[in-house]
Amino acid sequence: MLIVSWSVALLRRAARWILGGSAAPDQVNESRAGAVPGAVNEQTGLAARRLVRDPVCGMHVAEELSIPLRERGELVHFCSVACREKYVESAQRMAANG
Repeated sequence: MLIVSWSVALLRRAARWILGGSAAPDQVNESRAGAVPGAVNEQTGLAARRLVRDPVCGMHVAEELSIPLRERGELVHFCSVACREKYVESAQRMAANG
């Protein structure tokens, strides 16, 4: 068990080194917590992305990749056209019922 856990830790370090990231995962998460959309993280060199939640399936998707819908002055984001259509259909059914 000790050898397996040591091997996993070594593989993680090697993968981080190969990918060019020297920051530990905790440091990356802390630096992204207060990130401004469009800003570049100085430690990783990656652009920060704002995630939005699809109200139909619950999937999180980057705001710039989402499919937006403005309804009654509110902007709602979806992961796919199918989820957007389900949302529109359910809203129409709710409006028809009362």
